[in-house]
Amino acid sequence: MNQSSNSESGELTARQAADLLGVKLPTLYAYVSRGLLRSLPGTGSGRARRYLLKDVEPLRDRSRGSAAAAGALRFGEPVLDSGITEMTPAGPAYRGRLATTLARDGVGFESVAEFLWTGILPDSPPTWPVPEAAPRLAGLARLVPEGAPPASVRPLVVAAWASRDPGRFDPRADAVLPRARAVTRLLAASLALPSSPDRASAGWRAPTIADAVLLAYGIEPAESRRRALNAMLVLMADHELNASTFAARVAASAQADVYAALQAGLATLSGPLHGGASDQVEAVVREIERPEDAARVVHERARRGERVPGFGHFLYREGGDPRATALMEIAWELVGEVGSGPGSDEVARVTALITAMEAAEHPKPNVDAAAVATRAAIGLPAGAVAGIFAVARSVGWVAHILEQYETGDLLRPRARYVGPPTDG
Repeated sequence: MNQSSNSESGELTARQAADLLGVKLPTLYAYVSRGLLRSLPGTGSGRARRYLLKDVEPLRDRSRGSAAAAGALRFGEPVLDSGITEMTPAGPAYRGRLATTLARDGVGFESVAEFLWTGILPDSPPTWPVPEAAPRLAGLARLVPEGAPPASVRPLVVAAWASRDPGRFDPRADAVLPRARAVTRLLAASLALPSSPDRASAGWRAPTIADAVLLAYGIEPAESRRRALNAMLVLMADHELNASTFAARVAASAQADVYAALQAGLATLSGPLHGGASDQVEAVVREIERPEDAARVVHERARRGERVPGFGHFLYREGGDPRATALMEIAWELVGEVGSGPGSDEVARVTALITAMEAAEHPKPNVDAAAVATRAAIGLPAGAVAGIFAVARSVGWVAHILEQYETGDLLRPRARYVGPPTDG
């Protein structure tokens, strides 16, 4: 059987065609059976079928484009245009303003939210009105088991609030923004439901979202704590097309109402590889009984082949996550202000973990590890970071939802089929 190619006529053998496409022979034959590629009968004494270079090359180029698109969905190249957040080596920049600068300058979370939504940074802190129709938080509390994780509460309260809003299907910004302010307040107040529903009402009436979070957890909103929590909310408000934001945009692209799109973000945020990462960090910190135990914990995890959560980030490979640097500075400053206590002990253990990771030449901390330290310094309970993350990120989701509404495009990527050939 003659397996040589007739290069002058542009014909290839099966092996040459498969090599050019970067596939195995069975895949090549599957392409033919599915009509993606034609083959020609062998000529002369050779019986092997032939393939035309002019047919193979376009199929190869399409496959490469499909592979590139698939890679783009996994921390690859950008897949859509956005004017909200730019990822820079100095951290996320909200409409041209670095989030770390906004946080360090003490710009209020509400101001940052309005900035993300409208592109205009208010000259003075806006006052978000408390909606006259208060949510029936006491009734919802009866549906929430004591100690339930925040992730199980958030979808419940948003769905209940949405069910009372017949005008929620209006996608115009003027209609969406009052609802966005209310649902952010609602998410903050509902942090109280699993442990102390009575505090939810105080959170609902609070003057700022930072105050609402503190009151929901029974923490006195002293200025130092309010300032630290406000910075935490600002730094977590948006991070471009992370998984939850992309999910919210997909829902918005189908013209789902703002509550439904927020629910898509909440569902995605609940995953342990996203909004649940801080809980994993806290589990590691609990293994460190004293700061001097940190190196042992790091080495033991390495011996077992277990990663240490809260460290490293694809988008900050060189200098580390700038949001983490800002939050650790806040945590250390706050511990110095409030003096010794359980919070200072936990901050010391997180600091020791960061030092041990650096000594072992592991990646630098990301926002999840630093948020745990800041949470402890404020005096908030373990597990609070995940809830705070949802409150903060909800304003970023709304910005992306509005942007997606404006484009009018349906996000519907294609899949590259790699299964068995179709019969018939």
